[in-house]
Amino acid sequence: MTDWTRRRYAVVDVEGNGQQPPDLVELAVVPITGGVIGEPVSWLVRPPRPVTAMASRIHGLNNSDLTAAPVFPEIEAEVREALAADVLVAHNAPIDVGALRRHLTGWQCPEILDTLKLARRLLPGQASYRLGALVTAFSLADGLPAGLSPHRATYDALVTARLFVHLARNADESLLSAGGAGSGGGADAARLF
Repeated sequence: MTDWTRRRYAVVDVEGNGQQPPDLVELAVVPITGGVIGEPVSWLVRPPRPVTAMASRIHGLNNSDLTAAPVFPEIEAEVREALAADVLVAHNAPIDVGALRRHLTGWQCPEILDTLKLARRLLPGQASYRLGALVTAFSLADGLPAGLSPHRATYDALVTARLFVHLARNADESLLSAGGAGSGGGADAARLF
């Protein structure tokens, strides 16, 4: 078994415009290397379709906030570089991975660990496994830089990174071991695929 701290992780969160399927309006990636959470990188993205009122109520971004933001192809190379890791980590990962796959043609997604599934397995008895509930339960937002708020990509990626480290430090190593890119080895219910 490989010690989880020997692997490179990219913790990701995306925010969308509320269209179906959603276009990205914000993306953040937080690296974890050697078991240490690194500095986040984030981008606002000008979507090809407008932000819906419902999406704006959730994350607080509206069309005028994105007028000067780059379109996704302008930041694609930077995003691919930030996602270059052994493992991609996200909370409720199908949403984030689906958005990335739609935007990154030909992207080879690494192994995926879903902190929602990990938390359900490793933290039985929680009242809720929503990210906000877990942030409160484990004080994951303590000491975050001022100005960050829930449902924005940088905040959500940072608290997801903290949740992952919390879970990894207390997990059986087999839950965090690679079975191959995107595979789950069949028996590991904590993995996405």
